[in-house]
Amino acid sequence: MSRMWILIISGLAIGLIALTLGVSGNPPNMGVCVACFIRDSAGSLNLHSAATVQYLRPEIFGFVIGAFATAILFREFNARAGSAPIIRFTLGFLMMIGCLVFLGCPLRMVLRIGAGDLNAIIGLFGLIIGIGIGSLFIKKGFSLPRSYKQSSIEGVLFPIICLVALLIFLWDSQIFTASEKGPGASHAPVWLSILAGLVIGFIVQRTRFCFIGMAKNIFLSRNYNMALGILALTLVVIIGNLYLGKFNISFDNQPIAHTDGLWNFLSMVLVGLCGVFITGCPLRQLISAGQGSSDAAISVLGMLVGAAFAHNFSFASSPAGPTENGKLIVIIGIVLVLAVGFIYTLASRKSLSDITDESR
Repeated sequence: MSRMWILIISGLAIGLIALTLGVSGNPPNMGVCVACFIRDSAGSLNLHSAATVQYLRPEIFGFVIGAFATAILFREFNARAGSAPIIRFTLGFLMMIGCLVFLGCPLRMVLRIGAGDLNAIIGLFGLIIGIGIGSLFIKKGFSLPRSYKQSSIEGVLFPIICLVALLIFLWDSQIFTASEKGPGASHAPVWLSILAGLVIGFIVQRTRFCFIGMAKNIFLSRNYNMALGILALTLVVIIGNLYLGKFNISFDNQPIAHTDGLWNFLSMVLVGLCGVFITGCPLRQLISAGQGSSDAAISVLGMLVGAAFAHNFSFASSPAGPTENGKLIVIIGIVLVLAVGFIYTLASRKSLSDITDESR
C-alpha cells in the first residue's frame, strides 16, 4: 500500500477515534486535544488551581506508551538527547501558551473546523503563516544543535514515568485532583481513553502523522501526502458531526471557543513557529518522547509548565475572549521565537562556512 493511502486511512482512523471520544464524554469538539489534555493534567497535579480544567487525561499516557511499544516492536526506539534543551523547553512552553490563547492544539483546530467553527479557520490561516515563516528559516539554514545517542535508560525513563502515573491513576484516581464541573469534569470512560491513546500512539509513531509536519512538507518539498490524510480526518469529522446533529457552521456559540479573530490568528502563528523549530505539534512531541527522544520530552515538560503558567497568570483565553496577559505573552512569544530563528540560522550558516573553509 502506498504511503498516501496509509496516511489517508490514518486520518480517517484518528477522526473516528476523536468522534467516539466526543460522543463518549469528552468535551464538545475536544474528542482529542493534546494541549487541553496537558492543561487538564497539569491541574490534576495541582500545578494550577483553575477548578474547571483539572483531570488526569489517560489519553496522554496512552499516546506515549503506544508510541513506546510500537517503536520497540518495529525496532525504531532510539534514545537521543542534548539538542538545545533550554531552547526546546522554552519553545514547548510558548507553543502551549499559543494553544491556550487559541483554545486548542492543531488537532482540536481541525476538529473544530469539522464541527463548523469558523473561528478555527482563522486559526488555521495563522498556523499556516507561522509554519511558512518557520520554513523560510529552515530554507535559510536554521537548525538547532544535533542530538546525541544516549543509554537506553535515558530514552525509556519518560515512558516509564507515564506508565507509573497511569497505574497510580488506575489504582486510586482520587489521589489526583478532578473537576466537578466544566471541561475537566467531562471525560470518556477511562478504558476507552487509554485504548484510544494507545491506538493513536501506534498510528502516529508508524506514519509520523503531524499537522505542523503536513504544512512543512508542502512548503519545503511540495509533498501533499500528509495533507490528504488531514483532509480525510476533517471530512470524516464533518460527516460524523452532520450525522450526530452537532454541525453548526458559524462564528458564534461554538463550544469552548472565542470569536476574537486577531488573537485566534496570532496565537496560532506562534504555535506554527514553535512547532517548526522543535519539529512537530504537541501530539508529535509526545510520540517522539515515547520513542526515545529526551529532547521531545523536554519540550513536553515545557508544555506542562506552560499550561500551569497559562492559568496561574491569566494567559489562557476563555469563551469570553483572550486576556490582556494572554495577548502580551503571544506578542512576546512571537518576537522571542523569531529571535531564536535568526540566531540559530546565523549560527548554522557560520558553522557551515567554517567547515567549508577547513576543507579547503
